[in-house]
Amino acid sequence: MTAIDTAPFLGLPHATITLASASVTRQNILRAAGVDFNVAPTAIDEARVRADAQAGDMAADEIAVLLAFLKAQAASQILLPTQSPTNSSYIIGCDQLLLIDDHIMAKPESLTEAKQQLLMLAGKQHELLSAIILIRDGQRIWHHLGRAALTMRKFDDAFADAYIRRVGEATLWSPGAYQIESVGSSLFARIDGDHFDILGLPLLPLLGILHEHGLRPLEPV
Repeated sequence: MTAIDTAPFLGLPHATITLASASVTRQNILRAAGVDFNVAPTAIDEARVRADAQAGDMAADEIAVLLAFLKAQAASQILLPTQSPTNSSYIIGCDQLLLIDDHIMAKPESLTEAKQQLLMLAGKQHELLSAIILIRDGQRIWHHLGRAALTMRKFDDAFADAYIRRVGEATLWSPGAYQIESVGSSLFARIDGDHFDILGLPLLPLLGILHEHGLRPLEPV
């Protein structure tokens, strides 16, 4: 089997692209697509933002977009003072929310909570909202919201325990406690939606807007 070449292939002339996320999955998606980018993880109080937004009756899709924006904005505020005056800065912010029975499910904080989430989702359909924001030189210029519907098959406590033993701490990385890109696929009976949306980075719309802004091969065609 030939190894996938993940060397940078695409970039913006006279501009940098930065992903404001510590997510290894998101980084791997961009890297596999050949995008030349930097990483600038940011920390915001997501729980507080969600709670305040829900108290103000903000819709779930708006909350996802808001969180993506705040992450990108935080990275922008750090990077702008160091930006070269001859280069633009494009910063990507992402957020993903899981909706089950109109309830927002956050990332589990323990393996015990991860199991509770898995059993709550077993045999039911839920929705994933994947928001992505693009900021250029401190100004929001674009956003996109992807939606996917996922149905977990029915399984028991023993299966959930076995899955958590196999996946370990990775169950804490995403709401719903599953890693669909690996053995988490065994949890599902049906998936309707874009693969990249489900992984938390709507890649094709992002590449589309970057192409509009000049994304091109780093070497002459």
